[in-house]
Amino acid sequence: MSYLSDKSLAMEAKRNVLLIRVLGDLDHHYCESARRRIDDYYDECRAIHMVFDFSGLDFMDSSAIGLIFGRSKKASLLGGRVVLTHVSPRLHKIFTMSGLYRIVQEAPDYKAALALLKGV
Repeated sequence: MSYLSDKSLAMEAKRNVLLIRVLGDLDHHYCESARRRIDDYYDECRAIHMVFDFSGLDFMDSSAIGLIFGRSKKASLLGGRVVLTHVSPRLHKIFTMSGLYRIVQEAPDYKAALALLKGV
């Protein structure tokens, strides 16, 4: 298990799953550096799946949806999946309208996300 954190992202690798805790704002000013950090850490820890935890999210704009779409595509190249956890009702509506749930799944928490991924 390894762990990496800064003011807006906390990432922890457990076996083949990268848990990404989003802290604060995830907007167009931060999404590019977040993408690089997530991709670098994902490759470094040799994870297959990604779980995004939105319990610490304060604000998100549309660029965050692109970030999640891209991470899903990256994971799928390795046979992995992306699961979103602690999604507020407001975020759920946005993710539904964007079509994001056609390629990622939602779980209430990390434990439930792992249960979804065990079937893979």
